[in-house]
Amino acid sequence: MAQTRTLLVLGDSLTAGFGLPADKSFPAQLEAFWRAQGLAVKVINAGVSGDTSAGGLARLDWALGARPDAAIVELGANDALRGVEPAAMEANLDAILARMKARGIKILLAGMRAPPNLGRDYGRDFEAVFPRLAARHGALLYPFFLEGVAGEPRLNLPDGMHPTAEGVSEIVRRVAPVAKALLE
Repeated sequence: MAQTRTLLVLGDSLTAGFGLPADKSFPAQLEAFWRAQGLAVKVINAGVSGDTSAGGLARLDWALGARPDAAIVELGANDALRGVEPAAMEANLDAILARMKARGIKILLAGMRAPPNLGRDYGRDFEAVFPRLAARHGALLYPFFLEGVAGEPRLNLPDGMHPTAEGVSEIVRRVAPVAKALLE
């Protein structure tokens, strides 16, 4: 039997599974998806609802205690909701990716989009952070974590921001093929 690989998902409520049973969170559904394909992967849910990139950086050493082979970093949505300057978010994410890279952890960086109410300039600066950091650290990039789900009422909870279990399944369907490259 193949050795079990460990994948850490460091994120916010979109990772934690806000409003969902634990077995319907992104990490749980991703693990189930891969196991159904015969892949031995343990996915660790290191998502904390409300977390910003600064929060992710503050708890990084705890999260890395699981000694993951690879990681998905899904942070930034709360930075945008709070109007955190993109440069500050970039510095936090840069530090996270650098520490993971130094430990030989393969990384997929999940991008996010800024809400339009923050203005075009903020949105442009915010969204440019993700491809720039992925290139800098040799990480894989999934440009928009909520692709195919954002703005789709049937795939989101009544708050319009957090995916339903079906929405999470759609995210898994789209992200899994990209993330699988981390494990090969």
